[in-house]
Amino acid sequence: MTVLVFLDPDYDDGRIADASQPQLMATDLGATRGDGIFETLLAVDGRPRKVQAHLDRLASSGVLLGLELPAADSWQRAIDTALREAGPADEQVVKLVVTRGVEGAGAPTAWVQVSPVSESVRAKRGRGLAVLLLERGYDSTVAQRAPWLLMGAKTLSYAVNMAAIRHAHEQGADDVIFTSSDGKVLEGPTSTVLIARVRDGGKELITPQLESGILPGTSQGALFAAAREAGWKLGYGPLVPADLFESDGVWLISSVRLLAPVLSLDGEPVSVSPALTAELSELVASVS
Repeated sequence: MTVLVFLDPDYDDGRIADASQPQLMATDLGATRGDGIFETLLAVDGRPRKVQAHLDRLASSGVLLGLELPAADSWQRAIDTALREAGPADEQVVKLVVTRGVEGAGAPTAWVQVSPVSESVRAKRGRGLAVLLLERGYDSTVAQRAPWLLMGAKTLSYAVNMAAIRHAHEQGADDVIFTSSDGKVLEGPTSTVLIARVRDGGKELITPQLESGILPGTSQGALFAAAREAGWKLGYGPLVPADLFESDGVWLISSVRLLAPVLSLDGEPVSVSPALTAELSELVASVS
C-alpha cells in the first residue's frame, strides 16, 4: 500500500490523501518541467533512517533551486503521519518531494510518500553488479563554473539518469558509473561510488570528491562516519577509472538498495572482496 501525506498549512501533521486517486494538478511545474527536488530514505521497522541528513540535503537542493521549503519539523511530522498510516513493516521507502507548484500560484507543492521496498530492490542487495562507465558530458569543474546546471542538487529531472540505466540494461549490464569529460569518476545515476585500498594492514575507503559536481551521498556520509570509528582511513578522490581497476573493491551505495559490490566495469573484472563487503555492510546496517 502506498500512502501520501501532503504538507498543508491547514494540517499540523500533514494531510493524508488517497494514493489511488489523482492528487497532482496537471499544471504543476514538477510534472510539466521537472522543476522540483526529492529525497528517498529507508524506514526499518517503522523508523526512518538518516532523516536529518536527508532533510539537510533537501534544504541544500532547495537553496540551489531557489525553492522555499516547509520547515524541517513539518517534514518530520508528515513522515511520522505517513508511516503511522502505512502501518508496521520491516522496510519501507519514504520519499520527500517538493515542486515549484502550480504554474502561477506562487506556492510549492510538497508531500511524503511511503511504499513497500520492492522485491526487485531486495533481490539486488548484496548481489554483484556488472557496471558500465558512461560519460556524463561535462568536465569535473563545471559545477563551479555553471551553478545553474544544478549538479549538486537532487532534482526531479531524472530522465537522463533513467536513460543511462536503460542503456546499461540493453547492453546486458546492471548499472552505471558516470565519468566526466576530463576522465574523472563521478557517481552512479542513483548511487555513490566507493573504493577500498588495503595496504600494510591498513584499510582506506575512498569516494569521488564533491567538487567534481556530484550529489553528496547521505549513505556514503553515514558509512564514512562509522568506518572512521572502526579504524578505516578515509579519502575523497579525485578518482579516475584506473583507480577502480587497481582497488581492492568497488561498491555502489544508496539509501534503499544499500551496499552493492561491483563485479565488472565495461565487461572487465574488478577485485571483489566478500570479507570487505561483509564488513562494510555491517557498518551500513549499524547506521541509523
